[in-house]
Amino acid sequence: MDEKIWKIAIGGDHAGFRMKEYIKQVLELSNFKFEDYGTFSEESADYPDIAHPLSEAVHADKFKFGILICGSGNGMAIVANKYRTIRAAICWSEEIAKLARTHNDANILVLPARFISQEQAVCFSEIFLKTEFEGGRHQKRIEKISHLL
Repeated sequence: MDEKIWKIAIGGDHAGFRMKEYIKQVLELSNFKFEDYGTFSEESADYPDIAHPLSEAVHADKFKFGILICGSGNGMAIVANKYRTIRAAICWSEEIAKLARTHNDANILVLPARFISQEQAVCFSEIFLKTEFEGGRHQKRIEKISHLL
């Protein structure tokens, strides 16, 4: 990776708090800087209160990427994907993290804190953040996603 400093939006609910803090601690050693959207403790927090402002910031191009963390990943992904320009992907393996970027041009990584380790979370985050979108045949598919009924 070049010397560029990557600014990433990050947020997690109470189930994702420890994992969020660990990701920040490890990845800040590799030129990543984070804007933390909360939560700031393990006290119960409602995932939409974190996912909405983070997703709005990515939607507004304040950040190229975001990371959201909750127990299963489902709640955060559901909220984030309400935004037309957001493609949030729940990732639980290295291959899924890579495909989320190469095939789906995902811009928010969603991690299921109760189902992966902190070390896996860092690994998946690095893969997601450093992998480029392939474009080509995948671009036409991305263009078909946003369809208002």
